[in-house]
Amino acid sequence: MQEEYISKLIPAVVLLGLGIIEAIGGLYFHDKRTKDDFKIEIISSIILPIFIQPTIFLLMIFAMEFFLPHLENSLLRISIVWHIVAFLIFDDMMQYWWHRFSHKNRMMWKLHRPHHVIEEMGVLVTYRNAILYYALMPGIWFSAILVYLGMAYIYLFYLPIKLIVISLAHSETKWDKFLYQYRILHPFAWIIERTISTPSTHFAHHGLTAEDGVSHPNGNFGNLLFLWDIIFGTAKITRKYPQRFGAWNQIKEPWYVQLMFPFIKSKNPKSELHSIQTDNDYDPSIDFKEFDT
Repeated sequence: MQEEYISKLIPAVVLLGLGIIEAIGGLYFHDKRTKDDFKIEIISSIILPIFIQPTIFLLMIFAMEFFLPHLENSLLRISIVWHIVAFLIFDDMMQYWWHRFSHKNRMMWKLHRPHHVIEEMGVLVTYRNAILYYALMPGIWFSAILVYLGMAYIYLFYLPIKLIVISLAHSETKWDKFLYQYRILHPFAWIIERTISTPSTHFAHHGLTAEDGVSHPNGNFGNLLFLWDIIFGTAKITRKYPQRFGAWNQIKEPWYVQLMFPFIKSKNPKSELHSIQTDNDYDPSIDFKEFDT
């Protein structure tokens, strides 16, 4: 019980600490972030860990106990190494493909869109997604199954490590810049940037357009491991940071529309979130190869 409490507390402390550092630096005190943006970021950061993830875990564990009770803790005694590998594959790699799919499928993009319409990076961007995006995320459902199979103890360490890496990858603190400033650290940087997500690689994913030579909006999908981008050919490493962030359709819908779509739709006919249609709800002057289904 104490381990479970600590596993949730550490990422929260890191998130708060990074937010304070960014606030002191003036990140949140200008007109790029609206009141709706803050509402989206705060609400989504609360709903995911407090409501969505626990609900999914309860549902899956109840279903497993009802249909497959003999499998409970069946993998408890296998090597810890296999527990770690299981979470990396069934949670992190699955999230890579879920993330990548959300940039290829127009309907899924609308659920992921709140994460990209913000015009600046920062730790508060980390959990900006529609509620349904997380509710359907395969990695959470698979993680619940792995916990039922006996991997709960490793999950208490795996999850906070993953959340810390993801938060740092979105943070305006740009911790990886230190690795690029000193030549003696370049070999270490080469390994790090190909293993986990860093501000440089993940900022590129949030960049507005690939025309700047730095941004890579349709790649760098990794969450904990950037290694998946290396393996599956979606990686771009520049050790630079885009100057402009956002998405092609910058219409600022109300916070409840962005979080609750498609249950609540935008009243603005020019918005992507005006309907669930996937064929005639975009500007044809934009190159939409990334949204081909």
